[in-house]
Amino acid sequence: MKLWLAAILGMALVAIAETSPRVTRQAASAVDAKEMAAVGRIRTLIEERGKKTDGVASAAYTVTIPNTTVTYGMVRVAAGEFLMGSAGSGGRPDERPQRQVQLDAFWMQTHEVTWDAYLLFMFADQAKEREHPDALVDGLSRPTAPHLEMSFGRGNNGFPAISMTQHAANKFAEWLSAKTGEYYRLPTEAEWEYACRAGATTGIDPAQLGDYAWFAKNSALPGFAGGTYHTIGTKKANAWGLYDMLGNVMEWTLDQYAPYTAAPAKNPWVASTAPYPHAVRGGSWHDDAPGVGCTVRVPSDASWKRQDPQLPKSVWYMTDAQWLGFRLVRPATLPSVEEMYRAWNNGVALDPY
Repeated sequence: MKLWLAAILGMALVAIAETSPRVTRQAASAVDAKEMAAVGRIRTLIEERGKKTDGVASAAYTVTIPNTTVTYGMVRVAAGEFLMGSAGSGGRPDERPQRQVQLDAFWMQTHEVTWDAYLLFMFADQAKEREHPDALVDGLSRPTAPHLEMSFGRGNNGFPAISMTQHAANKFAEWLSAKTGEYYRLPTEAEWEYACRAGATTGIDPAQLGDYAWFAKNSALPGFAGGTYHTIGTKKANAWGLYDMLGNVMEWTLDQYAPYTAAPAKNPWVASTAPYPHAVRGGSWHDDAPGVGCTVRVPSDASWKRQDPQLPKSVWYMTDAQWLGFRLVRPATLPSVEEMYRAWNNGVALDPY
């Protein structure tokens, strides 16, 4: 990883609606035929792998990214119902009204995606893809080289990857799906909150927040007096075995940020129709306690790319969001090719500013 840091420092010097995830007519207007074909091949790969393994996984399992030593954990989240949002005056206006939500089962990564995994996506050589060529993986969209050292001096090994756009997180999910033969995508807002709550109807006692989360009060380190993110899994897991759902880094969801409605919903997903805002969850090392919670929502903003020197701004990097990361889910039911395409290609990645 030190070689990566040196290389990037050198470059810097020289240089879908309230339904189950279905595609709306508006979102379906522009489809890249080449990309759709690639998604179809990935889906076939996943189906074939499922036949060999009977498509069954335990409640918790570990994945090793092929041809690497990088691993990540997955925890099964059972299907269920919950009240999404905050009741009465207890939450922020955008957390209301509460509504009944029903969700199908899925697996979720136990930790936020780390630099260990994300750098394999950024740089094919680190994933030994030259030694083990794969035409499907090789044909997928990958990030351009960044203009800045994207850990901003904080380090890589075991740390969550930060400062990527939602588009970049979506394309990482596609890449990882092609590498592993398992279907991954960002969680919807509803899936994220359901997993964060882990069966609880109330939030964590503020006096115990430091046991579960890195936030403004406890995230300072030598050299980072204003706070910073920390290595994954160094705080307590929630009741379902998920670490850092609160604090450390905020996490992207699949949804466009939009007002809640009171109507009950099954597998809700607010499909993207514009580059901003998208919904980000959980709070971060940068936030005070009130901004760290399972119901807290943050809208993405163009200012998160302020330092980006490119015109138009990069579709890959949120240079000013050093508190932003993500984790992925694996739905228990494999969706259609069209649904997979829309999860990985929202059509609004180009920054208008």
